[in-house]
Amino acid sequence: MAIDFRPSDPAVLAHPFPVYARLRDEDPAHWSPVLKGWVLTRYEDVKRVCLDGGMSSDRLRPFFAALPSAEALRMAELMRVLTLWMVFRDPPEHTRLRRLTSRVFNVRSIQALKPAVESLTVWLLDRLGERSEFDFICEFAGPLPALVIMDMLGVPRNELARLKRLSDEMALFIGSARETPGKYERAEAATREMAALFRALVDERRSEPRRDLLSELVHLSADGEQLSEDELVATCVLLLFAGHETTTHHITNGLAALLRFPDQMDKLRRDPQVAPAAVEELLRYDGPIGAQVRIVQEPQRFHGCELQRGERVFLMMNAANRDPRAYREPDRVDLARQGPPHLTFGFGAHICLGFPLARLEGQIALPAVLARWRKIEPLNDAPEWLDSLVLRGMKTFPVRVSG
Repeated sequence: MAIDFRPSDPAVLAHPFPVYARLRDEDPAHWSPVLKGWVLTRYEDVKRVCLDGGMSSDRLRPFFAALPSAEALRMAELMRVLTLWMVFRDPPEHTRLRRLTSRVFNVRSIQALKPAVESLTVWLLDRLGERSEFDFICEFAGPLPALVIMDMLGVPRNELARLKRLSDEMALFIGSARETPGKYERAEAATREMAALFRALVDERRSEPRRDLLSELVHLSADGEQLSEDELVATCVLLLFAGHETTTHHITNGLAALLRFPDQMDKLRRDPQVAPAAVEELLRYDGPIGAQVRIVQEPQRFHGCELQRGERVFLMMNAANRDPRAYREPDRVDLARQGPPHLTFGFGAHICLGFPLARLEGQIALPAVLARWRKIEPLNDAPEWLDSLVLRGMKTFPVRVSG
């Protein structure tokens, strides 16, 4: 029987793993008429595409180029900003942008943020006071990574609410269903507003540098190369959007997974030293990235299917991370798990630039939450999940805590 894969079905959004298992076993190279593209779900297939230079990440420029001129004009800022994101560029453009930004945004600079992440974690938890019920996303997992990125870029903290709203509007374009009402107009307006904010900050840093990452990016020069103003703005928007959206869902999905496996939660609570391994396992089990997309550059063959030039390929990261061909008992959380690296942040040249920061925040935030409360329970047995193929996360996660 053919598999009817409907990624926007609320039941699939909430529990995608049963249909992922069917796809891996019965149709590992699945043509989706809904997505108008190929869906790959096995670990080795997804990893192979991540490493394949014949698969392009430049999926937005062809999309924008195909738009009627009037519609393209209405999305001018969205086009300008997003097409400069390194995640949507191929070599040599991707190589150049990655090389330049890595001079500033690297493992060393991220590790230097540890005290700030710890301080913000304590501050957010203290703000909750003695409350026994609250929305974990709204009160903690959402603000934490956003504030970390904002501090890095020198964005005033009082802009948090506005930037969260704008980021949510942009997410409509990045990963939501095609039929979302007004998604293009809303994303364009949000991108225009966020880009204007960063253009103003870039202008300030040119004349008055500060001790922040934005000043370093503005004045960066490597081998005679610099980021243009448009590239600076696009990079800041990318760092803010990707750096907080994915980490919010990483921390929330991680806590939800631990609540389903209380023995593993107790292991982390008893020994915070296992936090690095715990974070890797939680990212594998239910990571914040549902899919990445590539465009076929040269014909490819997967499981007897011919993938033709120009066709889209959806790499289902969470499906690959639960592949029993790669992991023993993949549907359970095991903080002592051995196995290949998960694919949540991609693999190869396009592996997420900010993944060390997401790891660091998870390693600090989750043990701190478990140390604060002995008992944590979700208040909603059926939370509403984002209607997104790219992002995997809940809209809200109300919890009751005690102890």
